[in-house]
Amino acid sequence: MRQWVVLFQKEVLEMTRNYKLIWVPIVFILLGMTDPLTTYYMPQILEMSGGLPEGAVFEMPTPAAQEVLMMVISQLNMLGVLIIVLASMGIISEERRSGLAGMILVKPVSYASYVTAKWAGLSIVGLLSVFLGYLAGWYYVVVLFEAVSFAVFLQSYLLLALWFLFIFTLIILFNAALKVPGLVAFVTITTIIILSIMTSTFESWMEWSPAQLTSHLGSILVEEMVPQGLWLTVSVTVVLIIVFLLGSIKILQNKELSE
Repeated sequence: MRQWVVLFQKEVLEMTRNYKLIWVPIVFILLGMTDPLTTYYMPQILEMSGGLPEGAVFEMPTPAAQEVLMMVISQLNMLGVLIIVLASMGIISEERRSGLAGMILVKPVSYASYVTAKWAGLSIVGLLSVFLGYLAGWYYVVVLFEAVSFAVFLQSYLLLALWFLFIFTLIILFNAALKVPGLVAFVTITTIIILSIMTSTFESWMEWSPAQLTSHLGSILVEEMVPQGLWLTVSVTVVLIIVFLLGSIKILQNKELSE
């Protein structure tokens, strides 16, 4: 346990030194604010940009607060995921390529402690950033549109957090398997895109898919109810996270020992 704490502290210190603990949350906060502000002030933005003919009146129906919050989620799910992947694509692969991982992974340091400490560090920064970004979006939705209860906000955040945890685990898995950070980013993003497309295309056959979590968010926000099939999706996602973490440990161990 002590070695795990030391490795985790190393991750936190490294993220502090490269300012990830500062700039990643700030970027997510800006992403969360963008859609509520631009949606509310769109008529004024168009008027100031001179995009309307003289005498023309621009009338845009005010969207429901839940719809704007779904825009926030979509923004975080697109640009937010891209930022997290790019920020963490070398979390293990860079250390493997430089030989630092081989220096760290000597007895009594275990592969399990090394991988899970990396995963925990990435998850804490990522989930904090997602929470702050989503909180900023929820705040401006409540101020500019109408109230969405904090309880509904928390419920939807928990699902969003689980989806991001799944993504963080994919990042760790591909970091353990590949040595090139750019390739890690490409494979991770491609996997997420393929999973999302397959889930939306074969929705009835893929109710278990982790990508369904973002679909269930709509039911929670709009209908304020637990959607059918939610617990199946949650259970499968948790199992996949555990399996991918174990797989990351095994892959890294085999690769390091073979090298």
